[in-house]
Amino acid sequence: MQTLQLVFRNEEGTLYTLSLANPRQDLEPLDVGIVMDALIDKNIFHTAGGAVAEKVRARLVTREMEEIVSYI
Repeated sequence: MQTLQLVFRNEEGTLYTLSLANPRQDLEPLDVGIVMDALIDKNIFHTAGGAVAEKVRARLVTREMEEIVSYI
C-alpha cells in the first residue's frame, strides 16, 4: 500500500502532513508541486498553528504488512 504525503509548514513554522492513500502511479513532481501551491493559495487547510504557508516536501510511503495469524 502506498501513501502520498504532502508536507507543509504552517504560519507558526510547524510541519503539517496531508496523507493521501493509494495515489496514482504516474505522478510527476511538477504536478504535485502545482497541487501543493494551489492548496496553499486557496487556503484550504487551517491547522492549529495557522494556515498552511509553505511547501516542504512530497513523498511516497510504501508499507508492507505480513499477517502472522488471524482469529476470524
